[in-house]
Amino acid sequence: MIDTHEQLSRLNPAFVRTLSRSLGVMALSGRVCPVLFEDGRAGVFVVAEYCQDDQTQAVLKLLEQKGFRLVEPSIFVLASALLIAIDRTDHVERQGASYAVQSDTPAQRSSLGELFKEMITWAVRHAASDVHLNVDKFKQDSSVYFTIGGRYLCPERYRYIPTATMLEMLSVAWMGVQGGNGAVFDPMIEQQGRLNLNLVESSGVTRSIALRWASLATDSGPSVCLRLLASQQLELTPDLRTLGYLDCQINALHRARSLQGGAVILAGVVGSGKSTTIATLMRDIPADRKVITIEDPVEYPIPNALQNTISRTLDDRDGNSFDIKLKTIKRSAMNDLLIGEIRDSAGGRALMDLAGCGVNLYTTVHAGSVLLIPDRLASSFIGVARDLLATPGILKLLVYQMLLPRLCSMCSIDYSGLKSHQQLRDFEGFTRDADWLDRWLDAIESLTQTDRQVLRFRSPSGCNTCQSRSLLALPGTIGRTVVAEMIEPQREMEFLDGVKKHNGLGLLRWFNTRQCTALSHPLMTGKSVHQAAIYKMLIGQIDPRELEIRFGSFLNSGQGCGASV
Repeated sequence: MIDTHEQLSRLNPAFVRTLSRSLGVMALSGRVCPVLFEDGRAGVFVVAEYCQDDQTQAVLKLLEQKGFRLVEPSIFVLASALLIAIDRTDHVERQGASYAVQSDTPAQRSSLGELFKEMITWAVRHAASDVHLNVDKFKQDSSVYFTIGGRYLCPERYRYIPTATMLEMLSVAWMGVQGGNGAVFDPMIEQQGRLNLNLVESSGVTRSIALRWASLATDSGPSVCLRLLASQQLELTPDLRTLGYLDCQINALHRARSLQGGAVILAGVVGSGKSTTIATLMRDIPADRKVITIEDPVEYPIPNALQNTISRTLDDRDGNSFDIKLKTIKRSAMNDLLIGEIRDSAGGRALMDLAGCGVNLYTTVHAGSVLLIPDRLASSFIGVARDLLATPGILKLLVYQMLLPRLCSMCSIDYSGLKSHQQLRDFEGFTRDADWLDRWLDAIESLTQTDRQVLRFRSPSGCNTCQSRSLLALPGTIGRTVVAEMIEPQREMEFLDGVKKHNGLGLLRWFNTRQCTALSHPLMTGKSVHQAAIYKMLIGQIDPRELEIRFGSFLNSGQGCGASV
């Protein structure tokens, strides 16, 4: 398999140009491409699916009929992106600083569509949550990045895609977008919408995938972010324990779900798994309760729920559609309602209207800690009244969660293994010596009051167990695990008093001085997300350096582990 231009340049004899146009086989564009080599012989570049195809054999025979001698071997398998870039060299000028987003023929549009599908298939196969197509109009080549396990990565096969090809591919892909603003892809404006694809997996099974499209018009060109959403998936989200919630936290979530009325609100940054947790919690709502959702778009199937996708434009011209849908839902005699995310005044009005009328409300917000959830809701952008938020029964459970890499149990190493490693690195990637390691571990022992022997660390090379999931995954880890902090306002009235008075500093002092068990104890009541992460570090699930990336170095003198506001 030839994935990159660099690999292609090492062919001997060297590749010179394509022969598709001269042989009249442009209809095979992006799949089978006859090529000429430096010594005058010819061969065929193909994508993997066409390696043994009859059309490939027909092109080889055509080359011989035209008097070309065939190189040995005569068939070369290329990555789709590379083949399309080569195949179009003879008939697409590189655009430099200009935009050209029109494909020449139906065959070329088809090949660009297949390239787009191949990228999404690759993303699904490697468990990516997002695909980022970054166009750089000032360079001949642009790149595609993938978010895998929370890391922003660019595989070599998608590092150098001709900018003109990338723009044309995005133009073709936009043709399938539903609810988008604009009939055609416009690189000069922000656009969003929803796209559904049917992907054929290696097993032959067809899988439906929904993509949430959001393009940003940057100075160097459009950056399109595609969030991968399972559509009509056969498997539900994992259970709460598999996600990483501890027993005491699961009890709090179940307790909130069973109480009548009030809001359960999950907060976190983008990609922190909020929607996954909400869907997991709601799927076990008893069947004798009517469940309705309003989402933009629907992300996960919830059994027995009536799920609704609301497509809202960037300029909120259709804000009334949300209100109209909500009014209809209020007359639907539901027991439980999910509003996918509260991000503006329309969502704020819905919370104020529903949270106090006996409906169980579930939603998410973007906030940096559990203490910041009320501030986010009361902001001028959302506009929920503080007096309402401070009313007992309105806020039922507040949760802030983040995802941290979970160590592979098959290859994680202990303190001795870390000390013997030739290149010991800290959380910032700097090489450290044995003296630094001892001081660092002393600081961890002092903070946690536990022995360093309980700690586990990531194996830099990983093993077959963790690397089999994705070659781009962080070696020595298997997925990510939830760490969370919670507040049950009705059980902690000091919190409601601080919310009403808008006393941020007072709330922070209260939060950091709540009574709680030792860091090594599994009971999370009264503990911050930092303390929850330390507990998982002490039971060998998380590398201490991963905590430092989020919460700062253990060597910082006087560092606490309370709220991170």
